[in-house]
Amino acid sequence: MTESVRIDKWLWAVRIFKSRSLATDFCKRGRVLVGEEAVKPSRNIHIGDIIQVRKPPLTLTYQVTGLIEKRGSATVAADNVIDLTPQEEIDRARHSQENAFFVRDRGTGRPTKKDRRDITKLDI
Repeated sequence: MTESVRIDKWLWAVRIFKSRSLATDFCKRGRVLVGEEAVKPSRNIHIGDIIQVRKPPLTLTYQVTGLIEKRGSATVAADNVIDLTPQEEIDRARHSQENAFFVRDRGTGRPTKKDRRDITKLDI
């Protein structure tokens, strides 16, 4: 077993990101922190490192418990990471998603298909 792994490979292998290129982009933009410093995609991580991933509006926190380079099953991925994200952070993100949906009263805004048909009937 290796003693270190590139952070972009590990983030992809433990299913934090859908693709390795997405993990690389987040690292290049400075949204992945090891300790308190932003890291490049080529940075090697070790068991016990604390990793923070800023996916607005969340800041997710993980601890490395195993080093894998290749993406495997979800159970293998779960064995190599511990999610340390505080519950308040998750609740805040859920709250912002609930408030994102805007409900408007019927009849305000853009006409529906039925409204359009009724309008064209009146024009005849």
